[in-house]
Amino acid sequence: MRALVAAAIGLAAALAIVLTVTAIGAPSGETSPEPLLTTVPKHP
Repeated sequence: MRALVAAAIGLAAALAIVLTVTAIGAPSGETSPEPLLTTVPKHP
């Protein structure tokens, strides 16, 4: 029974976080036009 209560509390907390983030919205900003480097450049 304690496991069900703990699961319900965890689910409610996760849902509250999701709704809060959704209500606030994504931060407004611009992405960089340059791609991220995925490999280490060779040293000369």
